Amino acid sequence: MTTSQPSSEPVSLPAIAWFTSASEYAIDAAQRSLLFLDVMRQRGNVFREHAAEDAPHVLEFKCELVMDGRKLDRPVNYVLARIVPSDDVQIGLTARPFVIVDPRAGHGPGIGGFKADSEIGMAMRAGHPCYFVGFLPEPMPGQTIADVARAEAEFLAEVIKRHPQADGKPCVIGNCQAGWAVMMLAALRPELFGPIIIAGSPLSYWDGVRGQYPMRYSGGLLGGSWLTALTSDLGGGKFDGAYLVQNFENQNPANTLWTKQYNLYSKIDTEAERYLGFERWWGGHVNLNAEEIQFIVDELFIGNNLAAGRIKTPDGTAVDLRSIRSPIVVFCSKGDNVTPPSQALGWILDLYDSVDQIRSYGQTIVYTVHEDAGHLGIFVSAGIARKQYSEFSDNIDLIDTLPPGLYEATFTKRSADAKNADLVSGDWLMRCEARTLDDIRALGGNDGEDERRFATAARVSETNLALYRTYMQPFVKAVANPVLANWMQQFHPLRLQYELFSDANPFMAPVKAAAERVRSERKEASADNPFLAMQEKVSQQIVTALDTWRETVEQAAERTFLTIYGTPALQAACGVDPQTSQRSLRKAAKSPLHQQLVGKRIAELRAKIGTGGLRECMVRAALYIGMARGAADERGFETIRRIRLATTETQKLTLAQFKQLVREQFSMLLIDEEAALAAIPSLLPPGADERKAALAAVQEVATASGDLAGEAAKRMERVAGLFDGGKPRLAPVEMRTQANS
Repeated sequence: MTTSQPSSEPVSLPAIAWFTSASEYAIDAAQRSLLFLDVMRQRGNVFREHAAEDAPHVLEFKCELVMDGRKLDRPVNYVLARIVPSDDVQIGLTARPFVIVDPRAGHGPGIGGFKADSEIGMAMRAGHPCYFVGFLPEPMPGQTIADVARAEAEFLAEVIKRHPQADGKPCVIGNCQAGWAVMMLAALRPELFGPIIIAGSPLSYWDGVRGQYPMRYSGGLLGGSWLTALTSDLGGGKFDGAYLVQNFENQNPANTLWTKQYNLYSKIDTEAERYLGFERWWGGHVNLNAEEIQFIVDELFIGNNLAAGRIKTPDGTAVDLRSIRSPIVVFCSKGDNVTPPSQALGWILDLYDSVDQIRSYGQTIVYTVHEDAGHLGIFVSAGIARKQYSEFSDNIDLIDTLPPGLYEATFTKRSADAKNADLVSGDWLMRCEARTLDDIRALGGNDGEDERRFATAARVSETNLALYRTYMQPFVKAVANPVLANWMQQFHPLRLQYELFSDANPFMAPVKAAAERVRSERKEASADNPFLAMQEKVSQQIVTALDTWRETVEQAAERTFLTIYGTPALQAACGVDPQTSQRSLRKAAKSPLHQQLVGKRIAELRAKIGTGGLRECMVRAALYIGMARGAADERGFETIRRIRLATTETQKLTLAQFKQLVREQFSMLLIDEEAALAAIPSLLPPGADERKAALAAVQEVATASGDLAGEAAKRMERVAGLFDGGKPRLAPVEMRTQANS
């Protein structure tokens, strides 16, 4: 008996520790479960309160109504609101306004100003007045996409009217589906726009990479847009936006079915506020008219007609994206499975054969590709707002004055020891680097076989829609009624999940009081509790299983689409030529008139090479040196801005005039570089001091982003010789000495 007692102690201690940990975890898990249920109750109440508002939105900022689209000649459910700056925000009198347009893709408005660190927040911190284009839950009767475009044009005209002193037209940000709407309007009314930023916006709807981004196959797998028409007919002429939200959720079942809820459950003491804030937007579903959703599905997502120029307005005007005259900034992400980079940027390949062709249309296109941000992260991530959107806001004038061409915006962390760090406006340094179309192709895209498959799917969709409208639609419209439409909407699974957990459900009545009692007696498990580790492991296994299921379904969907629409017999029946080359099925037509206008413009610029003065010579010289680097740095532009602002009022150029000057001088260098340089000595003033000061300013701009080397240094030497009356080039040391004397 005495010998057995010590041997039992080592066994009993782990058992006691195990029991203690289990008891601690059980109490914690039970409390978390009740608190989780209470958050679900609050979520349901927030959903009901949000839906009961006259103009529900999730803007963090105070705003005031400027224009109500319901009062226009062609009424729409869109509104223009002015964002009221807080007391600590200083708005510049000449700063260009920013107009943020939110997507009407199933959710309500406000995601562009969802929090302080957002698109609106960053623009206001940079001193820009801000406006917001939102919408109401219900569309106006008969409202079309063309009507919405007319309303947004009137909104922009009003913003321009309110800011006559602004140094540039409004910068317009189009999020997700608002991006293509903004691009269409900019093609039709280019005079209303300053720089355009399209974030997570699909414009090339067929593009993608095999094995990724399966959402593009959905239209073909459903047999086309007939199902859209059926849903709208059952809805009494309206399409419930909850179906669009459901499509987004289906893209990531692990997050929809588990991760989002588990993250709340596992961090119930700290996560509730953030979760409820997001769900307030996510559950705010809005409706579209049947005509609107049918246009979107037929013309864009299945037809892919936007970049090809095959969309026409009611008066017959073709929407040609090459008509846009404002710089276009495309922000996309490799982690976005809704709008991958190829869909955000593929339209450039549809419209242009080379960067020179982009320049011939006077277009400036800047793109930036995030490595891993998801679709919603592009709009709601505070980190992205403080980096990309902050830099876009601070450097919007740089973007506006970039010479025509294709650029990629890159961002590097600002360091204190960087050269001229005081010229960097924020925590990041933005640099626009010249790119070619091969850089866009490298992001992935379709081959000729895939193009024929998507073209076949579009033809099948047209046929099925015609069959539905002929044989089924009359019957569906006869049996559909407002009661059925309302029943379908109220009992949609996405709405039902909110309603069932709200206070409208009498079975939820005890939850609030029980949760309050739990909060007062809360006992969290210790961080090293082994059962918490087991819980996390189980969660990871569930996510892995759901991801495996998703990947299996996606692979099957891709194989099915490729097999069915790759069938030669089906392609022949749909009139798709098996010899059609890559992208030619959606390539925009070339305009002989454009070539004539380009030739005329080249002749005009060539004749102006020998005209101008000191200002033209300085810009021409700075561009010549900068072209060797193939990039524009915000430090160089800030130097130019300071020089421009220091000029006397009688000599100062407006931003628009400076932009025109930069573009003309850049074009002259492209047309005939040697002639443009040879003309500099004859255009400079005779005074040596004036020339030296001008050369010093050119050198200051050229070296703002770093010392010159290689070809750029050689060009600086040549410029120094030209400014010295065409004398032989100076050595770099001599050049700097004279320029600084």
